[in-house]
Amino acid sequence: MTSDRINELMAYLDRRDAGFDRERLRLLAREIQATGHERDDPVREIMSRLGDRWSSLIIFILATGRYRHAALRRIIAVVSAEAEISQRMLTLRLRALERDGLVLRDVEATVPPTVCYALSPLGHQLAERLDGMIRWIKEIEPVIQAARATFEST
Repeated sequence: MTSDRINELMAYLDRRDAGFDRERLRLLAREIQATGHERDDPVREIMSRLGDRWSSLIIFILATGRYRHAALRRIIAVVSAEAEISQRMLTLRLRALERDGLVLRDVEATVPPTVCYALSPLGHQLAERLDGMIRWIKEIEPVIQAARATFEST
């Protein structure tokens, strides 16, 4: 997004909406342009990955240890609300997490080869931050429930 486009946006908003902070919006636009504007920028991909159905759960499970593919599928089937993940989807999620440096794939030279997955040090850092976010959500859960009730009643 060029400065001209940002200025055009500001002019448009000035004509339409009075309730915004010009400088914060301008800074946000510049920051997004610098750090997460392209589709394959890590900021966009990691945030998207964390919002998908399985990746955060896989990260939390791998934070407890090193697991083979089949064991991961069984654990997910027991602990997730969805009850089951397909082998293909688990493989896709693991590959994406490995690509981002969050998961390590270890192939043992046995017959047949044994493949295990574990969190990388970067993955452990992310798991800690996700845990903090979940604790925060649990703390404010009554506020969220009240907001939902208010929304539903209107």
